[in-house]
Amino acid sequence: MDTFALVVTIGVALFFTYTNGFHDSANAIATSVSTRALTPRAALAMAAVMNLAGAFMGSGVAKTVSEGLIQTPVGSKGMGILFAALVGAIVWNLITWYFGLPSSSSHALFGGMVGAALAGGTTVYWSGVLEKVVIPMFISPVVGLLAGYLVMTAIMWMFRKANPHKAKRGFRIAQTVSAAGMALGHGLQDAQKTMGIVVMALVIADVEDYGDPIPVWVKIACAVMLSLGTYAGGWRIMRTLGRKIIELDPPQGFAAETTGASIMFATAFLFKAPISTTHVITSAIMGVGATKRVNAVRWGSPRTSSWGGSSRCRPLRWWLRCRSGS
Repeated sequence: MDTFALVVTIGVALFFTYTNGFHDSANAIATSVSTRALTPRAALAMAAVMNLAGAFMGSGVAKTVSEGLIQTPVGSKGMGILFAALVGAIVWNLITWYFGLPSSSSHALFGGMVGAALAGGTTVYWSGVLEKVVIPMFISPVVGLLAGYLVMTAIMWMFRKANPHKAKRGFRIAQTVSAAGMALGHGLQDAQKTMGIVVMALVIADVEDYGDPIPVWVKIACAVMLSLGTYAGGWRIMRTLGRKIIELDPPQGFAAETTGASIMFATAFLFKAPISTTHVITSAIMGVGATKRVNAVRWGSPRTSSWGGSSRCRPLRWWLRCRSGS
């Protein structure tokens, strides 16, 4: 029975990774597709390969997820806690994907873990949740917004005398690199989160210890499922990120992707913090768009669908009116 519970839990964890892939694939490629730097099929294939590569670049985020948020539960009850956490995260991923909302799969998973742990009577490491989840959840979007603004400002200054058409063609090519970096960072962050869950399941089943390195098969399984999910695509969310927040051109797309990738690499390697790729790229797009003019960004777009509003609810001054449905 314990073996069956372990297999089921790992299977659900891998399915969560799959939903993470098609839910968050838009994070890496939406800007490149919307600016026509890459075709959708080529962008998805590139993102799948880079997600696969990123999964093997470290283990710091996986360690944070498996050891730093909740006390490892024991026995069949422990497997039940992990199962409940994963199912909750999967349901949220599917709901937000259906409505085309760029929601964070990472925070859905962390919220599921904390909620299931509280319901199951397992200790929650609130200091770890605060330092590794809550604080980065608020800081990373602010950093993404400011960094996106500064990077785009620097690009406009450096290319102020360049021919606009030639510059756009050059940035369209450069976006291939920036999109690859974004996909690599996504694999580095999000594949490791599931690795942490699988490792926790193996520890509960007394198959592995936390001192052991992450088994190669775990890395391969998580990376492959993330890549398969990425190749399945997330067109609903891609439209939100690529068009509904701001109409992007190649320089803006390059600036947003470069900003997002840089933040993900820095947090993974320096702080081992599992940040949301969705929050980072969305805020970077907003920061880039704000260099044009503040009301060029459709600030309410990520939440419009959940309020039942329309695409007319764009300027910030209409926020209350749109929310009330008038």
